[in-house]
Amino acid sequence: VHVAEDEDGRRLEFVDSIQPPRTRGEKWVVIVSTMFGCPVGCQMCDAGGDFQGKIDTEGMLWQVRQAVKERFDNGSPRTDMLKVQFARMGEPALNEGVLDALVGLRNEYPETNVFASVSTVGPVVSKAFIDRLKKVKDEHYANGRFQLQFSIHSTDPDVRGRLCPIRTLSFEEMAGVGAGFREPGDKRVTLNFCLIEGIPIDPEVVRRHFDPEHFLIKLTPLNPTDRARSAGLRTLIEKDREEGAQSYIDAFREQGFDVLLSIGEYEENRIGSNCGQYLGRIAAR
Repeated sequence: VHVAEDEDGRRLEFVDSIQPPRTRGEKWVVIVSTMFGCPVGCQMCDAGGDFQGKIDTEGMLWQVRQAVKERFDNGSPRTDMLKVQFARMGEPALNEGVLDALVGLRNEYPETNVFASVSTVGPVVSKAFIDRLKKVKDEHYANGRFQLQFSIHSTDPDVRGRLCPIRTLSFEEMAGVGAGFREPGDKRVTLNFCLIEGIPIDPEVVRRHFDPEHFLIKLTPLNPTDRARSAGLRTLIEKDREEGAQSYIDAFREQGFDVLLSIGEYEENRIGSNCGQYLGRIAAR
């Protein structure tokens, strides 16, 4: 985890990582922040609660450049795949600068196999953003180079509103936006569910709104953040304790969905490197 501070004293986090068993030369991931803090304030995320503004396009590109500088001695990224995820601190759909940053990445690293992804909770205002995002994707990230993810977490609208306290697109709206986002050769849109004890997830409700032709399911554990603990949230699964996900995997597959179970490295939990945790601990000193 990298922590940086701008001239106004605002801090941000960004991350570079690999995805074992792949080496850095095969696939290298950079996860950038799009905001200083986040205005949404999701119950499971330590990045919320101290929103200090949007990071501009140059600030987002700087995070990638800095990671490249540290890992490749100021050279271009020597990797078969550079994946840049707009998924650290902030809600990317509330920052139009993300669109210019996506274009800038392709211009800055023309010889690199650049992939990109945007993860959003789907604020009501995100429909226009996603329409413009599609144009950027079609021009610069066609043929499977881009991944759009909606973080849903619950099929109960009231519970989802408690977990992510911002007005979001309805499932019908999200399904329409997501299906319209795809062109032949594109990746399917990901629906992410964080598996939390007592939080309702009904695969039949998901299937009623979302077509498996255009959407896939990603199941993830709840990271042990300070905000999650304060809210009394507990994960259903973790590394070496994955059986809690099996009933959901089976139920989603029965509805025709492909399912990805994504459990990160335990080291992130041990050292407290999940989203917003580093900055929260620095601020608490």
